[in-house]
Amino acid sequence: METTNANKIALAVLGALLGTMALGVFSSAVFAPEKAAKPGYALAGGEATAAPAAAAPAAPEVPLPALLAKADAAKGQTDVKVCEACHNFDKGGGAKVGPPLWGVVGRPIASVAGFSYSDALKAVGGDWTYEKLNQWITKPSAMAAGTKMAFPGEAEATKRADILAFLQKQSDNPVPFPK
Repeated sequence: METTNANKIALAVLGALLGTMALGVFSSAVFAPEKAAKPGYALAGGEATAAPAAAAPAAPEVPLPALLAKADAAKGQTDVKVCEACHNFDKGGGAKVGPPLWGVVGRPIASVAGFSYSDALKAVGGDWTYEKLNQWITKPSAMAAGTKMAFPGEAEATKRADILAFLQKQSDNPVPFPK
C-alpha cells in the first residue's frame, strides 16, 4: 500500500508540473507580445513624422505672418505641454533643464543670466524674433548645430504658429506679430 500512495503523490506532482508548463505554452501563444521594429517612443513632431512628409511632394509654404494671423494661443498652450518638461513659462519662474520662456519674444538670444547655453546658440546672436523662434521650433539643430536642446522639432507649421501665439501672451509687453 505504501507504494501505491507514493505513486499517487508522484503522479500528482508530475501532473501539476506538466499542467503548469502546458498553461505557459498556451498563454504565450495567445498573448504573444508584438516586438517593436525600433525601440523607443515616437515624439510628436519628431523626425519620424517628418520623413514621410519629405517623400510626398512639398505643399506650398504659407508665409509666417499669414499663419500667425490665424494662430490660436489656446491651442499653442496645449502644444507646449511637451516643452514644460524642460522650460518654465511662468512669470519670474526659474530655469529648469532649459531657460525660462516668459518674455522670450524680443529678448536677446542666450541671454538668461546664470543659464549655461551651448556655444552654438551663443554664436547665433541677435534677438528672438517670431521668424527666428519659428526656425528654432522647426528644428533647433538646424539653426544651431551642436545645441544642447534635444527636442527634434515641430514639422507642422500651424502648430508652430499656435505656439508662437502662446509665447506672445507670455510677456508683460507682447511684441506684435509681423505684417
